[in-house]
Amino acid sequence: MIEKFYRRIIDGVPSPLCVVDKNLKTVFANAAFCNLFPTGHKKGSIGKVFGCAENHKRCGQLDACRDCSLLSAFENCFFARKELDKRVYMRVKTEDSTREVAFSIKVKPIGDGLYLGVIDNALEVEISRELETAKDIQQRLLPAGKWAAGKRYSFTYIPCRDIGGDLPDVYTVGNSAFGVIADVSGKGISAGMLTAFVKAAYDKTLYSPAQAISNLSTKFNELNPDERSYITVAAVRIDKDSVTYSMAGHNVPILLKTGSGITRIMLNSPPVSNWFDNPAYFEDTIPYEKGDILVLLTDGVTESRNSKGEMFGVEGAIKTLSVSKTGEDFIKNLENNLKSFCGNLNDDITAIAFDL
Repeated sequence: MIEKFYRRIIDGVPSPLCVVDKNLKTVFANAAFCNLFPTGHKKGSIGKVFGCAENHKRCGQLDACRDCSLLSAFENCFFARKELDKRVYMRVKTEDSTREVAFSIKVKPIGDGLYLGVIDNALEVEISRELETAKDIQQRLLPAGKWAAGKRYSFTYIPCRDIGGDLPDVYTVGNSAFGVIADVSGKGISAGMLTAFVKAAYDKTLYSPAQAISNLSTKFNELNPDERSYITVAAVRIDKDSVTYSMAGHNVPILLKTGSGITRIMLNSPPVSNWFDNPAYFEDTIPYEKGDILVLLTDGVTESRNSKGEMFGVEGAIKTLSVSKTGEDFIKNLENNLKSFCGNLNDDITAIAFDL
């Protein structure tokens, strides 16, 4: 009865906490802890209760456990028999992936061979969980298939952070395939929110790419953004034998590979922003033949740098396209070439390639 009474008290404590015995087994975790680490377990190994991404059934027995800051937090307290603070870094499981978390834990002896662990900086874990959810949502914004209006396409989207600032989109209206690639200002959470806005605000019912960008600009300015926020866009409509395109501040050219070589397509228009009053967006049309490849890129591709500070450049993209037989080949070759060229990415990498 007394034990149940104390458990009810601890369960009502707002700080996330757990009780661990000298065998490194969790005997209790309060409600706040379970909300922070929703594994569904209040008892068992530490790894099981915290949701460790390693094999929690062998918690404490694996080679990876030797460097586990969470286990050492409790072990150090056991041996020192006094209150200790520890910074913990670990990988935890989510429903369909894993994520990195960091938090502080205060471990103190409470008698009878039991030790209380109180999670500090719990907000960091909560933010990490929210970022994981945002990352999952952003992944759902990506194109779903490989065909649009009879045109096969491939794409790559590699954010340099958990949340990216690029948005590729491909869709069909009537007998035409449409491709849109957007790059928003900033990085991280703010950029992710802006890409979600682009996805929702870009009008896919409009046949004219220029009109769609113009409408996007109007909706963007209704947000009353500050001058640091902007969006660059490249949009195409692919018809039976022609491509109609429009660009808004997108300084990376659209590339068209034909039997006679590669054409760089540029069209100067202002970015979607509040920098100009009544900005005008234009479009143009070019012919294509069966077997051509159309490529849309963001500047994360062309501005990727190697250890010497050299940029991959438009030339790197053109060289990659020149040896690619299909859009899918181009995307695979681009990913491999960028990895070989610069290793670690310092910007979001996004590209769409259509087989015309």
